[in-house]
Formats: sequence, structure tokens, C-alpha cells
Amino acid sequence: MSSPSLAPGSQTSGLGRAVPLSWILLLALLVHGPLLLMQLPNDSYDAHLHQFFAAHYAQHWFNPWNEKWFTGFSQTTYPPLEQQWIAVFSHVMGLKLAYMLVQFIAILLLPIGVYRYARIWVSERAASYAAVASVLLGTLSFLVYQAGQLSVTWAAPLYLNALPYFYEWSREAKWRSLLKGLVLVFAAAAAHHVTLIFGSVLFALPVLITAIMDRKRDGAHASLPGVTGRAVVFIALALAGVAVVLFPYWIALYQNPIKQMPIPHASRENFLSSAFYGLNYFIIPWGAMLLAMPYFFVKGLSDSRLRPLFFGFWLTMIFGLGGTTPLPRLLLGRAFEVLTFERFTFWASLMALPLLGLLAVTLIDRYGRKAALTLAALAGFTMAMAVAWPIYHPMHDLSFNTAEVVSFLNRDGHDKFRYLTLGFGSKISEVGAYANASSVDGEYNSARLLPEMTQYGSAQLTNSKYYGTNGMESLRAVLKHADQYGLKWIFVRDPYYEPLLAFAGWRKQEVYDRGNISLWVKDGIPPARKTYFGTPPTAMEGILWGTLPIGSSILALVLAIILRDKRRLAPPLQFPSSVAESEPVLREAQ
Repeated sequence: MSSPSLAPGSQTSGLGRAVPLSWILLLALLVHGPLLLMQLPNDSYDAHLHQFFAAHYAQHWFNPWNEKWFTGFSQTTYPPLEQQWIAVFSHVMGLKLAYMLVQFIAILLLPIGVYRYARIWVSERAASYAAVASVLLGTLSFLVYQAGQLSVTWAAPLYLNALPYFYEWSREAKWRSLLKGLVLVFAAAAAHHVTLIFGSVLFALPVLITAIMDRKRDGAHASLPGVTGRAVVFIALALAGVAVVLFPYWIALYQNPIKQMPIPHASRENFLSSAFYGLNYFIIPWGAMLLAMPYFFVKGLSDSRLRPLFFGFWLTMIFGLGGTTPLPRLLLGRAFEVLTFERFTFWASLMALPLLGLLAVTLIDRYGRKAALTLAALAGFTMAMAVAWPIYHPMHDLSFNTAEVVSFLNRDGHDKFRYLTLGFGSKISEVGAYANASSVDGEYNSARLLPEMTQYGSAQLTNSKYYGTNGMESLRAVLKHADQYGLKWIFVRDPYYEPLLAFAGWRKQEVYDRGNISLWVKDGIPPARKTYFGTPPTAMEGILWGTLPIGSSILALVLAIILRDKRRLAPPLQFPSSVAESEPVLREAQ
């Protein structure tokens, strides 16, 4: 999108003009490019998980049944868009660099989406400041460099880019807006199911209410039934399209509904009960934006047009606090025990950015360059804290090498048996991506179907000790049935587990990585056999899974090129005086 021009007579000072979008994208390149080339996100929590999924797609594009974890599971249980793009690029640059590239694309999409989303409520200049802030957002850096939630960072900007078309279609009945908005929604749904179910609703409700409020603005003469009717049409078509694009996912969910015991997660805790939780999930992600909270409340509540956005932000922020308040548990019921809530903080910060853009305009107009430099320093400090935090307070230890483990599993027919890792943390996914052998363990909790795992409130076997009695009982149950699963190899990095293995009849055979990892074996274990704890997708489901999700993103790109937004200068919307500025509002040409 090219940067819009200024109307005659507008301010000519650099600080009085909107920041060109091309400059903002260049800022994203300069800030995040070096960090991605250093491959810092590879140490984030879920990075290896996404690479593991991508490695399977790279070899078996139309067969989503993956036998490397849990003795077999279907990858149709997780939307595949970003992982399929990693798989495509991995043929050229390998898994790790492909992951960096796909993450960078998401980072570039975010300021574009924030700019377009903010323009629903604020001026071009304020929206451009909001887009600049999105590049340096603490919550973005938290998800990219600590949590590794690639799916969230992909889905959110796609929804933000779709919602202005939803707004235009609802108010003005533009068919181009309907088409482009729907295709972007399909692509966003193909990136992440949780953002589809929760994030899209939280983002869309303020937009719908604002479209109803604006039905008479800017010369429009839409009626209330007309706006709501078109919104219903959009939502109905979006639901139907998502049902088709993710059809294999709905089948997998129907065949294997999530009935496992709830697994504890720190984002559901009361942040006031632990200084670390409060820092990790609230202070570090929000950073200097916390200083602007009073302004968000005063501005959002005092301006009727901003009120829908403010209440959406406030509700989403409360959800991001997890168990700190009773509201999320009260509204979500059992779903509260399944979700993780750091993504709600990310969504809330995105919804606050239009208000932050207004604050930046006010401060810069009043204090000039001093305000601009102060805001830039605070934004830089916020991002720096979020990037540095996992370095100085790592959530998991990755200071070991799994190459020898993978080499062992890939030679001399060792892949005829299944393996288990203990104390590997998220590197269980790295072993899974490169080893030919399969494991009884895995890092994707929703895909667990083994009864020894689902009946206990613990996650990965490799991290059993961190789940107390539940974790250790689940591990004992799996070891007891080693014959049934063909489990012959156990790689141990944490000596805590060694007495249990020795008592269960295992013996230490070799050591790897300078003694950091030991191999334990058990004699008399038969080769692994196929298990029947899940239902493999049909060939047709595999074809749909390999074409529709990634196809929706390709179609969105094609439409963005062919049906480019043609814009012209138009008289400004009659915003309330607190929002209005002298800049023109840009609208799509009729």
C-alpha cells in the first residue's frame, strides 16, 4: 500500500504529517530483521513445534497423519497455514530460516493491519502512529521471542486487514469489500483456530457497533436494518467459508473431542500471587503502554464514537489477566481450563493502539520533538525489555545439542522401535522433526489420545516432574506398557528420572553431548506396531487440507494485487472535536 498524500494547506512539518506506511515497514525490517537473522525466535517456546509440523508437510503434503508423536495423530487438529508456508520455503532455505521468514511476513502484515483497523476510528496521522507502535509492541515481541506463538502473530494481522472491509461492506454495500474481507477471514481462520473463535469476535464487535453508529456519516444513507443485514450476510458467508476451508479440522474435532484432564498453565494463574507471573504476563508485555492506561480510560469513555473500541479493549484486557479476576472463568466455564491467555493480552494491546495513536498526536502537537523522542524511547524500551526478558529469565533450558540423539535414531534400524525423551523441554519437537523414529510423547497437547496421558492432568512426558504426581503417574503408566508401544529407547537429560527407570528395569547404555544426555534401553521389547487410538484422515481430507488453507492465502494475495484499493481524497468524516484533525480521510473510490 502506497503512502497517501497530504491535502493542500495541511501541516508541512515532519511531525505534523502521517508517517508513510513504507517507512513503517522499513522500520519493521530494521528492528526485527537482525533479530530474526540471529534466529532468536528459534529459542522461543513453540518454535520447534511449528517446525515439527512443517517438516511433516514438507515430506507428506497431502497426508496429515503423523506417526512421529503419540504413536500417530492427525495434523488436521491444528490449522496449517503458516506451517505449510514454512514447509514450502524449507525446500530452499531449511526449516529454521523458513520459520524466520514466515515470522517476518507476519511482522510486516501487522502494521498494515493496525493502520487499516485504526483508520475506522482515528485520522490517518493517528493511525500511522498506531502502526509504528505495533512494530515495537511488547506483546508482539513476547509472542515472537519468548512464546513462539506463530499462529497468533499470523492470524491477528489477517483479521485486522479484513475488518475494514467488513466495516465498508456493512455501511456502503461495496461488493469488492465483501469479497476481499471474506477471503482474508478464510486465510486468518486457516492460520489459527483459537483466534477464529475468540479473537475475531473481540475484534469484530466494536467494528460492527461503529458501523451502525456511522451509518449516516460521510454522506451515507444506510439504514439500521441495512447495516445489520449486510453484517449478518458477511458473518454467514464467513462461517460457511471457514467451515469449508477447515472441513478436515471439524471432522477431527467431532471424531476426537477434547476430553482430557485440564493441564495447568501459568497464564491462568492469579498474577497478584506471584511477582514472576505478574512480570512475565503483564508488566513485560505491556511495558510503557501501562503509562497510557489512564488516557485510554478517559478518552475511551468520554468519546461516544470510541466507546465500542474501548469496551472491546477493556474486556480483552481482563481476559488477558487470566485468573487474576473471576470474569474469564465465569464467562468461559470449562474452556477456561483449556485456553492459554497471553494471546488475549496481545489482542488487547492491538485494540488499544488507535487510542495510543490519538495520545501520540496530542502530545506531539503540544510538545513537539521532545514528545516524539520520549515516545520513541519508551517504545524502544518496551520492545527491548520484551526481547531481553527470556534471555535473562529463560522459561526452558536449550543449552544442549540433540544431533547425536537424532543420529542414533536414524541409523542401524533403530527407528523400528519407539523412543521417549526426559528433560528435553521444547527440544522434543526438534528431535521429532529430524528423527525417523516415532515417540509415545509429543508437544501438542490437544493431539494426545493415549489413555496413559489423557487421564492425568499433565502435558508432555518429557516434562513429567513439573506436573507433580499427575506427571509422574502418567510416565509410570507409559513405562509399564513399554512392550505394547515398542518403547525401547529413552534419552535422559535430567538425572531426576534415572532412579525410576532403573527400578522399572531399564539400563543405561550410552552417553551423548559430552555426558549431558544418557541413553537407557530395555531388553526384550518387540518392534513398534501400529496403534488405533486415532482415526487417520481420508485421502479426500488430505487433499482438502493440502489445498484450501494455503489456497485461501494465495487467493487473498491475488485479490490484493488485482483489486487494489483505489483511493481519493474526500471531505473528512465529522468526528467529534476530540478526534477530528485537519487531515483528509481517505476512502475507496466509488
